[in-house]
Amino acid sequence: MQLVTLGLSYLLGSLPFGLLLARLTTGQDIRQIGSGRTGTTNTLRAAGYPIAIITFILDMAKSAAGVWLARWLAPGQIWMEVLAPIAVIVGHNYSIFLLEQDERGRLRLRGGAGGASALGGTIGLWPPSILILLPVGILIYFGVGYASVATMSIGLIAALIFAVRAWLGLSSWIYVAYGLLAEILLLWALRPNIKNLLNGAERGIGWRARRKK
Repeated sequence: MQLVTLGLSYLLGSLPFGLLLARLTTGQDIRQIGSGRTGTTNTLRAAGYPIAIITFILDMAKSAAGVWLARWLAPGQIWMEVLAPIAVIVGHNYSIFLLEQDERGRLRLRGGAGGASALGGTIGLWPPSILILLPVGILIYFGVGYASVATMSIGLIAALIFAVRAWLGLSSWIYVAYGLLAEILLLWALRPNIKNLLNGAERGIGWRARRKK
């Protein structure tokens, strides 16, 4: 059942809610806008806050559902509880439903950066984590002024939360691996943003966005 769980989790993660909602509400293909990703930030650019918030919630929910799916199909297998939401993040970032050819004729899978899905997996593993991750993420998002920085912080914060809980004897140390694996996926997906941050060319929000105009 392990392969079935991971396969279903990947397919669940591959559902491009941002793309679908933006197209339904605005008729736009968000792959042709901004970063070209299908997650919350690009949905915000294309369709505004209400649709972006719905996208964020759905992308969180599908990763939390990956944890619940693992607990149902592979009960007692704690590594599957970690790997299932990781498979959801992989599906979100590299959706089988968004297979296309690039300008060189090579096949590629499109998707998002995985921030909301990484958050959802953390919530699925330990629901009260939303009381920590969400406000801290919002604080970083508006305080630092870069969505990419807020996204990159999610895996590290999740790993820290699970490390503290494991140290207190409240959960397994294996959950720490979820945060670290999620962080690796986030950093890999955000390579262009990291480059822009280092070059001072990253698109900001709020006062940072106005400053660059």
